[in-house]
Amino acid sequence: MSNIGRLQERLKKGSDGCECALISHDVSRRFLTGMKSSAGTVLVFPDAAYLIIDFRYIEKARTVVKDCEVILQQNGTGLYSQINELCRRHGAKSVMLDAKTTTLADFKALSKRLETNLDTDDNLSKILSSLRVSKSPGELEKMIAAQRIAEQGLKHIYEFIRPGMTERQVQLELDYYMLSHGAEALSFDTIALSGVNTSMPHGVPSDKKIERGEFVLLDFGAVVEGYHSDMTRTFCIGEPTAKMREVYGIVLEAQRLGLAAVKAGISCKALDAVARDHIASKGYGAEFGHSLGHGVGLDIHEAPTASATSEDTLAENMVVTVEPGIYIEGEFGVRIEDFVIVKENGCVNMTEAEKELIVL
Repeated sequence: MSNIGRLQERLKKGSDGCECALISHDVSRRFLTGMKSSAGTVLVFPDAAYLIIDFRYIEKARTVVKDCEVILQQNGTGLYSQINELCRRHGAKSVMLDAKTTTLADFKALSKRLETNLDTDDNLSKILSSLRVSKSPGELEKMIAAQRIAEQGLKHIYEFIRPGMTERQVQLELDYYMLSHGAEALSFDTIALSGVNTSMPHGVPSDKKIERGEFVLLDFGAVVEGYHSDMTRTFCIGEPTAKMREVYGIVLEAQRLGLAAVKAGISCKALDAVARDHIASKGYGAEFGHSLGHGVGLDIHEAPTASATSEDTLAENMVVTVEPGIYIEGEFGVRIEDFVIVKENGCVNMTEAEKELIVL
């Protein structure tokens, strides 16, 4: 069943069977239609679906979009008239909006011009999240393809990097490699840090030069057909100190414990605790300040969330990262990140890159 069809099934469970879902967010629109665009409105009724899209994309939409009727958007405020006409045609008494992505400006415009009631609860957001959280085989294939591009980029950086290069040089080289080897886009702004800067979990690459005896931390990913990969590796340029090796070993063991705990049915809070408790037992609990992991898909951060406060529970074919870290202010930081497919009795790790400490 198509993603449009799955959403329609959820709408049919409504009390009167005459609801409508309005989606205009880029990522959700792509999830439902299979087409990337910077504009367009999807209307989904229990018995029909429409993509209203402007002249720039109409030719492509008529070729690519298969699961809903494509309509040319009228200029100016014509869109609202088109939505009203379709709602009347299908007897929709209210329109559900995605509360997490609808801007205040859009909400005000819709409130002023639509004839139907607007559902401002979180119903549509929850439905879309539930449809996206467990990945299909096709979605997983795209994420694995993205991961292979990222891993090829990491191997290239191992050969490319030299003392005296700046963090920005390394970032740009990795970005160029991924984009020139099949990536549609980057999963996010690549993080490339060295030395003392690695103590900042999401630091920004700078003109700092990489020196011998320093850790280098890379957090990066590629996108294939809209689907992201995500990985982090920490390695050393020149010989590390004993403390650096000790901390790396603690993080590596925490990650292995976390990976071993992943399976359908485990609460995300419990999963987070497996790695967090190990790091705390070694005296570095205060230096692990972020969550253990997050879902990945069409967004780089999506459900589920593996944190100490999460209420999520892992289920079959969800994707989650496992990325413990220790960050010692003023000294260095270590993070190791894989992302995995949740299975009934364990997980399938989509990340194949080496995790033992690499010294270049």
